Amino acid sequence: MPPLLEFASLTDTGRARHNNEDTVKLDPLLGLAVLADGMGGYNAGEVASDLAAGRVLEQLSAWLRQSPGPHDDDSIRRALAQATQQANHAVHEAAGSRAEYAGMGTTLVSALFATDSVWIAHVGDSRAYRLRGALFEQLGRDHSLLQEQIDAGLLTPEEASYSMHRNLVTRAVGVEPEVVADVHAHDLRGGDVVLLCSDGLSDMLPDVVIAQVMRSHESLEAMAQALVDAANAAGGRDNIAVVLARVRGGLTRAGRGWWPFRR
Repeated sequence: MPPLLEFASLTDTGRARHNNEDTVKLDPLLGLAVLADGMGGYNAGEVASDLAAGRVLEQLSAWLRQSPGPHDDDSIRRALAQATQQANHAVHEAAGSRAEYAGMGTTLVSALFATDSVWIAHVGDSRAYRLRGALFEQLGRDHSLLQEQIDAGLLTPEEASYSMHRNLVTRAVGVEPEVVADVHAHDLRGGDVVLLCSDGLSDMLPDVVIAQVMRSHESLEAMAQALVDAANAAGGRDNIAVVLARVRGGLTRAGRGWWPFRR
């Protein structure tokens, strides 16, 4: 594990579903985390999320081991985009291979931790957040009908929280032959906590409550369990998946930091 980074993760079926279509894949040694929330009939959602998350982890792990760096911003952005595209191809091909997989897809959010930043690649409405002291913010914007309505001024964020269309995504992995991921970098400081989550958490709890729960627990394992428990207490209408990563101590902007990337 990188010496200044710690991880915890947890998935839960929730209170309304019988199967879990959320998948989490981690490689702490390489500073990688991937979370996917599948959709589709029967067990197709489980297949899509596991296939997509596994392919991203496989592609990025191979890239990092074969090309240890240092890497510039363009190389990192390209690697994340290509890994997402490979995941899309894998899910799309699998969806056409069996009748019961037809139309399956998945949201996807990946985090790649660099020397003084975290790179996020996402498709759909699974989210990344950063908690820094009193500041809690979403990293990126959902690919969803609700987000488009908010951006167009048709709904306020408060009105959107009561909408009946919360689960309508405008972009997903595996649904079309090609997909475009949003890839963006965000700076990190010592003590920051990065959260990846499926909408089973973010639909159940407003951001202010997610932040309160996170601040109420010191260990990441307790934090993850408390987030899942809070989402279930609020109704647990969907599967819940969370990944937490914390920067332990300060980061240096000179030299390698804890992993072979440069900015």
